[in-house]
Amino acid sequence: MSKYDYTELGLKAGLEIHQQLDSKEKLFCKCPTLIRDTKESNFEFFRYLRATESEMGEKDRAAVEQTKIRRKYIYRAYDSTCLIENDEEPPREINREALGISLGVSKLFNMKPVDRMNIMRKIVVDGSNTSGFQRTAFLAGDGYIETPLGHCGMDSLCVEEEAAQKIEEVGDTIIYSLDRLGIPLVEIATAPDIKSPKQAREVAEYIGMVLRSTGKVKRGLGTIRQDINISIAKGARVEIKGVQALDLIEEIVAREVERQVKLLDMREELLARKAFVCEEVYDATGLFQDTRSKVLLKGMKNGVILAAHLKGFDGYVGREVQPGRRLGTEFSDRAKTAGVGGLFHTDELPNYGITEKEVQALKDAIGAKEDSAVIMVAAEPEKARLAIEAVIKRAQEVLTGIPEETRKALPEGNSSYMRPLPGAARMYPETDVPPVEISRKYYECIETPELLTERAKRFTTDYELNPELSNKIAYSKDLPLFENLIENYRKDELVGATLIARTLVGLVPELRRSGVDVDALKEEHFAGVFAAISAGEIAKEAIQELLTALTKEPDTPVPEVISNLGLSAFDPAEIETFIEGLVRERREFILDKGPAALGPLMGMVMKEYRGKVDGKILSQLLKTEINKFISQS
Repeated sequence: MSKYDYTELGLKAGLEIHQQLDSKEKLFCKCPTLIRDTKESNFEFFRYLRATESEMGEKDRAAVEQTKIRRKYIYRAYDSTCLIENDEEPPREINREALGISLGVSKLFNMKPVDRMNIMRKIVVDGSNTSGFQRTAFLAGDGYIETPLGHCGMDSLCVEEEAAQKIEEVGDTIIYSLDRLGIPLVEIATAPDIKSPKQAREVAEYIGMVLRSTGKVKRGLGTIRQDINISIAKGARVEIKGVQALDLIEEIVAREVERQVKLLDMREELLARKAFVCEEVYDATGLFQDTRSKVLLKGMKNGVILAAHLKGFDGYVGREVQPGRRLGTEFSDRAKTAGVGGLFHTDELPNYGITEKEVQALKDAIGAKEDSAVIMVAAEPEKARLAIEAVIKRAQEVLTGIPEETRKALPEGNSSYMRPLPGAARMYPETDVPPVEISRKYYECIETPELLTERAKRFTTDYELNPELSNKIAYSKDLPLFENLIENYRKDELVGATLIARTLVGLVPELRRSGVDVDALKEEHFAGVFAAISAGEIAKEAIQELLTALTKEPDTPVPEVISNLGLSAFDPAEIETFIEGLVRERREFILDKGPAALGPLMGMVMKEYRGKVDGKILSQLLKTEINKFISQS
């Protein structure tokens, strides 16, 4: 149970879901939407990016902060990317296939489309786009969904291009891969109607289910991302980006609430202490000329030590704001945006080879009293100054409230600072792509699919699958394969829906975990396996062995692999002769156990014919022979 009353705190949260679409081509060019091995890159180039002014003559605050450090961006290109990704050629008209998929998604969320879709440029200067902006277009809004925990508005659906994928970061150089850049995606934003961590997860799960229901979105790691906007009544809106796992959503919301509550409590206590942040930056390099601290010596090599004085902050910089993260960590996040490795503060000193005597000398030099905290940064002069100024700004914000900012989701549910929230200056019109008219006739002709939740219920009713298996196959990436196979075998006595479903969502994942290359299996392999079972050529117990063999010989016809494995069905007369002989041999055992002898003897029969004859057939033959022997005895 949570230690916070979210209603009392005035929690508001909204989700932004970014989902890649499974279209054949990218959003503004004809390149395929393939993810490549970076080793296959046949060309690379680099860029330096800077913040530009909007039409109103303003620069976006997030972009300005990101360009304080001059970074070099290297891009790896492929034979499957083109000059548009390189920003060497204007974009083509928007991908109509992606537009149709997006409109279908908007229908499922009860949204209203625009009459005319205008393409916009969204300034992005973190290097994830070669042009310094991302193309995006508002397509629909004013929708809603209903979940068990309540109504949630669906504010907007935008069609936009995916960013390039970061491959490596070395110092001030970042390497990106262009294979992902330009893949179409939808960005879906909910209204701030979410009132609890549990509801946040529920809404995310529902949106994900709807998207998968289309059958036209990409699956796998990195193809869907959740961002969460969170605020409490006395706090501020914070956007947490890059939530990959649904399981983390509840924890992320809960920990952000905890962070804001603790920072607000800290503010009240610091104000009561008359805490104050000095804006002066102190050069403390000379105080550490004789230090034995290896980290300081490393920082001073071609660099300086700069310090900031936080009056009244003693004991607070080391105070926890999230599990395992302290106010000092918040300061460090800001310092790292300037390209430094971190910082030191007096709440954790003496440490790192820095002595008590050195700490006291530092405090004396800048006039820090007993209740003061001192922050130090050791780095190249320009980076050190930018870093310490960023820390001073963040310390001042502690005394004024919660800063609006964009944060990065961390694996354990915490978050770290990325940049300020962007403002209105971030967006401006795209002049290279014409607007798109969305007629009522075009919108109405877009078909919507059956939701996966309804499909699972139908599988239980129509195919007599148990509810758990119905859900698994409905949500599986192999759903199309299941539906294709079931058309032929739904009433087959030897195959049936249950066997197909258990093979796809039970056996295949088990083989994968065992190291079998199941990705080599194609639809024709499964079709051949089930055809052989239906014809009585092999038993269902042979599926595991046969599929494993097919992964090693994917180009060999299924009947030939069956023959090579010796799985071809035996002559029925031979089976009957074997069972008759077994019953005669174990007649004393049968007379002693009666019909209960079936189980032990069945094990012996299966040992001989497993994978070659269906177990139901063997069981029936053995049961008949045992009953015949008992009646004649």
